Amino acid sequence: MSDIYIKGWLKGQDKKQKTDVHYRSLNGEGNFNWRFIFPFKYLPAEEVMVISKKEHFFSLDKHEEKHPVTFVAQIWDNDIFTPDDFLGLVELNLNFMPKANKFAKSVSLDDLPDNEKGKPVPMVSLFDQKNVKGWWPLYEEGGPDTPRELTGKVEMELEILSKEDSEAKPAGKGQEEPNENPHLDPPNRPATSFLWFTSPWKSLRYIIWNSYKWYILIGFIILLVVAMVGLFIYSAPGALSQKLIAKL
Repeated sequence: MSDIYIKGWLKGQDKKQKTDVHYRSLNGEGNFNWRFIFPFKYLPAEEVMVISKKEHFFSLDKHEEKHPVTFVAQIWDNDIFTPDDFLGLVELNLNFMPKANKFAKSVSLDDLPDNEKGKPVPMVSLFDQKNVKGWWPLYEEGGPDTPRELTGKVEMELEILSKEDSEAKPAGKGQEEPNENPHLDPPNRPATSFLWFTSPWKSLRYIIWNSYKWYILIGFIILLVVAMVGLFIYSAPGALSQKLIAKL
């Protein structure tokens, strides 16, 4: 059972964005329907984005850095009392990215251009296609003696817009207003997806009752039997005395 959220950013930019949390995912599946928006300055001739940064905190002037336009998505398990657990990531160079799968069941580590088998992978450019949608593998990098591990799959729709187009089709981050272009409906999540301490009655129903109802029922029956036996033992001497007196 996991409390899943997604963190996304463009490599080189400092600001990262996060989805809300899909609480109590029983099968490892998370639904978000969430919009990330990353403005950046792009040089088509060099296929890089330009980022202006201060070299140091106290620097007065900014300098420019050039980076490939690489989108990073990381999946995390949200924990309240301990650090969040990393579940997997995917990195996509938007100028040269693996083509998305149409179906989740087809996704594997062989879809990545640096796969261990050396298998050729069809590559696409988001700047050419403008919009791509489908499934990509999530993975955790291995060490010197351990291979890369497939840890999940993620479905995304990626779209690139010019400044003029983005101003003509405004859209809010996440599910904020203006929630248009396209409109995002709330994610379809089961009734068990909630933060337990904000809904005590739901917690009793979905967490305790659904998980332990047979133990609760058996415990209640045992308590009832014990109570009846105790009542019998308590009342038996009095009843016996009355019978003896009646006979006398």
